[in-house]
Amino acid sequence: MPRRAVVTGSASGIGQAVATILRERGEEVIGIDLRDAEVVGDLSTPEGRSAAIDAVRERAGGQIDSVVTCAGVAQPGELMVRVNYFGTTEVVEGLRPLLAESSAPRVAVVGSISGTRPPEPDVLAACLAGDEPAATAAANAVLQDPRAAASIYPATKSALAQWARRTAVSPGWADAGIPINVVAPGVVLTPMTTELFEDDAMRKVMDQAVPMPLHGYAKPEDIARVLAWLVEPTTTHITGQVIYVDGGAEATLRPADRF
Repeated sequence: MPRRAVVTGSASGIGQAVATILRERGEEVIGIDLRDAEVVGDLSTPEGRSAAIDAVRERAGGQIDSVVTCAGVAQPGELMVRVNYFGTTEVVEGLRPLLAESSAPRVAVVGSISGTRPPEPDVLAACLAGDEPAATAAANAVLQDPRAAASIYPATKSALAQWARRTAVSPGWADAGIPINVVAPGVVLTPMTTELFEDDAMRKVMDQAVPMPLHGYAKPEDIARVLAWLVEPTTTHITGQVIYVDGGAEATLRPADRF
């Protein structure tokens, strides 16, 4: 019987690339997205997430083998908090019972190199507390200050990495054979970054903020291959890890003695 994977954000970018790779190796993919997916749903609301989880449960027949979360937004504001953090964590947690029925369950989520940058503290704290109203309010409160607004995205991705690390070894996960890992890309050429690349000034800012000496900017497939590897049944004994697929950005930016 082929493995069954759930991929959020499957209609474009990294999610589409992951879905393609998994299908090419014979897996059944249940994509979740706003359009062009097996499950059309909005992960920006609790109701949308619940409906998507119910739809997956109905299609899957009680068991899935992996979850890969790629859905995300780059525009600062409360939508970033709702989709990037809660749209990931609530979906993964909601699908845990279906994963537990697999003989080799796997979870891989998309983080970001930006998670190593200073986060907006109130957004970070509220996310980690599971308080979505407080997290969205904190995000909206800093939108008038461009510098502060730029720290919302790092907050959502830092929170996601911290959630993954603590959840991976909490009851019902590692002890149930379900690993959770994060893939943190550098700059990726996706529809979400198209406008940034069209602006020469922003491109220079990105190159300074995320230097990528190895091969430069990544393609969605470069990130997707690592995500697909993490959810292979033969990939064992890795959990709670953040794997940087960033062309050397993290090694360039973070002091070598900070491990």
